[in-house]
Amino acid sequence: MVGLIAQKLNVSQVVLKNGDIVAATWLKIKPNLITQIKSKAKDGYNALQLGSGAKKRYNRPEKGHLKELDARVMQEIKTDNIGSVSRGDKLDLSLFSVGDKVIISGISKGKGFAGTIKRHSFKSGPSGHGHDHHRQPGSIGPMGIARVLPGKRMSGHMGSDRITIKNLQIVAIDKSGQKLAVKGSVPGIRNSWVLISKHE
Repeated sequence: MVGLIAQKLNVSQVVLKNGDIVAATWLKIKPNLITQIKSKAKDGYNALQLGSGAKKRYNRPEKGHLKELDARVMQEIKTDNIGSVSRGDKLDLSLFSVGDKVIISGISKGKGFAGTIKRHSFKSGPSGHGHDHHRQPGSIGPMGIARVLPGKRMSGHMGSDRITIKNLQIVAIDKSGQKLAVKGSVPGIRNSWVLISKHE
């Protein structure tokens, strides 16, 4: 796998060469640095740790790890192609071209504590005729089992999950603005960081 760390900008429309208009998500591709190279001999697997952006202040562990490099966010991508790169190398938008199929991973938008209707698309109870069962979840198990079975769909924290979407297509690239557009939606809020990668 080869990839880059990107920042989600906004959702817009892109006109393709055949005249079709598609919804697309624009991603800002700032230059990525290779902050660490992991090898199978030392770490048990081959991977590249990528870094993007810059911070005003780094804590001591970050200073010790990055040394002279700058990286606001770091993510790891597995690849067997570690012999041709070295720590500190820059990766940019030239890795991708229009028409490439990519895989994008990001943290979904957080919804906070949500009930079963919003979280799991449960039906609501009757709203009239004396009923008081409107948005309650209802029964959560049989009488014979004096506990709640694992995996029971109930109220709880919704969102803020790591989501991976495969086979998204790059429909436009703006080299001057260091941006690319991906057909469809991408997980995460505006200005959140995502990992965009493609198969070698």
